[in-house]
Amino acid sequence: MKVFALIPGLAIGLTLASALADESSPARAAGQSYVPGLGEIMTLQQMRHAKLWLAGRNGNWDLASYELDELKEGFEDAAKLHAIHDGVPVAAMIANLTPGPLLAIGKALEARNGSDFVKSFDNLTAACNSCHQAANHGFIRIRSPREPMFSNQVFAPEKK
Repeated sequence: MKVFALIPGLAIGLTLASALADESSPARAAGQSYVPGLGEIMTLQQMRHAKLWLAGRNGNWDLASYELDELKEGFEDAAKLHAIHDGVPVAAMIANLTPGPLLAIGKALEARNGSDFVKSFDNLTAACNSCHQAANHGFIRIRSPREPMFSNQVFAPEKK
């Protein structure tokens, strides 16, 4: 069981390592530094989404706030680095779909309100899925985690 918990992290690491080592990539050929693909960014977003959920559901408001900031940064990276991807206006979709839910999650975290957190998190998840639908990637459906896949991290707040 513990081996399965390591698989997501290993997959992310191998994907990033292989992309960095790919001398034929357009960025590397042009002498530019590595630019993660949209899929790599979204894989990290999925991890942040899960960790945000786990922290918020456990009342670890500090960790949840940290993951929310990371999620915002990831959306900024996706919009900046892949404004249009395969004809899909990624930046515009992120700008239209994410600000409201992200703001609502931030308010719920600041108020330390679990029920508002769940509601706003569900709204963010729905926004993610509507974006995937609009981008012709409706087969990518996101939900709140059913169990932690990061068994090496404590999501409950530290008891003082």
